[in-house]
Amino acid sequence: MTESFLDLSLKEFLDAVPARTPAPGGGAVAAVAAALAAGLAAMAARFAPDEWERRSAAVGAAEELRARLEPLADADARAYEAFVAGRNDETRRAIVEIPLEIAAAAAEVAELAAEVATDGNPNVRGDAAAAADLAAAAASMAARLVLVNAGHDDERTRRARTAVDVAAAAAARAAAADD
Repeated sequence: MTESFLDLSLKEFLDAVPARTPAPGGGAVAAVAAALAAGLAAMAARFAPDEWERRSAAVGAAEELRARLEPLADADARAYEAFVAGRNDETRRAIVEIPLEIAAAAAEVAELAAEVATDGNPNVRGDAAAAADLAAAAASMAARLVLVNAGHDDERTRRARTAVDVAAAAAARAAAADD
């Protein structure tokens, strides 16, 4: 991997995903999806009424999460390429820890998006709920990679599964905001 996925156009990234190369793969796509979800949550939070005391904090948290997630796409790709080049404890640790970090951050995005869907502007509630759904999907994708690379009995797999559960619950709360 010579250039950052963040430097590619959207079309170039979409073309890179199905290419017969090891990366970008599921981890990079999960990181990008979660970063997009954070961006969508930030946009929805910006439309919240001035009276909502958490608006500024929600926007800041969403932007912080997006900034944390964006570089994880490249980190995951580099980790997987290193693992393919030399399977050892260090490279295996990286292909577990990075998706675990993606899953945890995606769960945070889903929770934030649910808050925005519930308490923010009803006119963009659908966008906030979409952010929660996308973040929950990204958490699930990343957790699956943790499971595949760490195994069922590993504590990191349990932590990743918890992140998925948190994200799914948040997405359900966001969806219920329309009821």
